[in-house]
Amino acid sequence: MNDDQLLRYSRHILLPQIGIEGQEAIVAARVLVVGAGGLGSPAAMYLAAAGVGTLVLADGDTVDLTNLQRQILHSQEGVGRLKVDSGRDTLARLNPEVRVLPVAHRLEGAALEAEVAAADLVLDCSDNFATRHAINRACVAARKPLVSGAAVRFDGQVSVFDLRRDDCPCYHCLFPEAEDVEEVRCAVMGVFAPITGIVGAVQAAEALKLLAGCGETLTGRLLLLDALAMDWRTVRLGRDPACAVCASR
Repeated sequence: MNDDQLLRYSRHILLPQIGIEGQEAIVAARVLVVGAGGLGSPAAMYLAAAGVGTLVLADGDTVDLTNLQRQILHSQEGVGRLKVDSGRDTLARLNPEVRVLPVAHRLEGAALEAEVAAADLVLDCSDNFATRHAINRACVAARKPLVSGAAVRFDGQVSVFDLRRDDCPCYHCLFPEAEDVEEVRCAVMGVFAPITGIVGAVQAAEALKLLAGCGETLTGRLLLLDALAMDWRTVRLGRDPACAVCASR
């Protein structure tokens, strides 16, 4: 790192759990963030501020006026623009050292597999089960750590699936894929604006800990937040030996 970087990231470097080596790992990292909305906004901003070297921001949507209540990566001037372009500009103002690679379409199939394989870790900030399961399958195949978050109404959840480890469950172990699963979308159910910020910030924290190799992550645990009561709970997760996605790992 150069002198400016040493100064910019000095508060991380002062933490003995991170130090120079941990910050260098963060600066050298490539992170894939799927979704530039309510969760992806705070997650990407904290990752950029912390100095993640390359952020791949994937989202095929445009900014809508209804997004601005919670999607802090975007502003009034961005309405109608692609979210990845609006997000890239915001992140460039926040930290011009970070390389932001916008992917302005829904990642799926071979394109998703390639981006996951190229990343050091993946943040699932999407809002539907089909995308979450596709991301999980790609991460299992490439053995890449996955930080998963969700938020709707006043409820949030975060977990880490460190798929480099043989004993770690995958997302499918927790939420088996099924055709009869009912989608709960904030466009229909509503969402409390700060809950997306809280969950996205926790996702960023878990990602940075994984990159720096410090602390204990949410691997094997599901963190649940009821923001209406401001009550946090943790549920232990186990790997499903019969999981259709990761049993052969």
